[in-house]
Amino acid sequence: MSPRGENTKQKLFEATLRLATEKGLAGLTVDEIAAAAGVAKGTVYYNFGSKDGLIDALLRYGVGQLAERLRAHAAEPDPVAALESLVDTGLEFIAGHRGFSQILVSELWRTPGQWQETLSLLREDIVSIVKEQLQRVADAGRLPPGIEVPTAAAGLFGTLLVVALDWQVFQPQRSRAEVREGIMLLVRGVARAD
Repeated sequence: MSPRGENTKQKLFEATLRLATEKGLAGLTVDEIAAAAGVAKGTVYYNFGSKDGLIDALLRYGVGQLAERLRAHAAEPDPVAALESLVDTGLEFIAGHRGFSQILVSELWRTPGQWQETLSLLREDIVSIVKEQLQRVADAGRLPPGIEVPTAAAGLFGTLLVVALDWQVFQPQRSRAEVREGIMLLVRGVARAD
């Protein structure tokens, strides 16, 4: 795709995020998105086929960016330190992409959601990254017996999303380090010191 085409898609993503943050996804129209992006209505259809196609692409793009950043910590030697880096990266992403994160949380837990199939696949991608890190902690003998890694991974992912949004909306005066440490206290309560 040409840089111009990517720039147009980026403008449409940004406009959609702004509008969705203000009024939610369900009430958005293609006309509003196109106007906010400064493009013709047909540009949305040309690039994505429909509003649903745009939202689907936006969700895939955002979760793909988050997954890429979270995977960067897989090679850290200490698995608990790697998990802490993963949590910090998640907090950084959510703070920098608050609108996307709000959409992600609201759509993930809305039942049944219009984008549930896409979100289920995307959620599984992120949870599998967290699960890999927690499995490393378990393999190092630093999780108590009986901890189910898949359940713990889903719990940590949910905790990260909810705590990060709570931080952004209700406690913006707290530093990212303070929020990360709060989440890690939960993890360290489960993971034993080496």
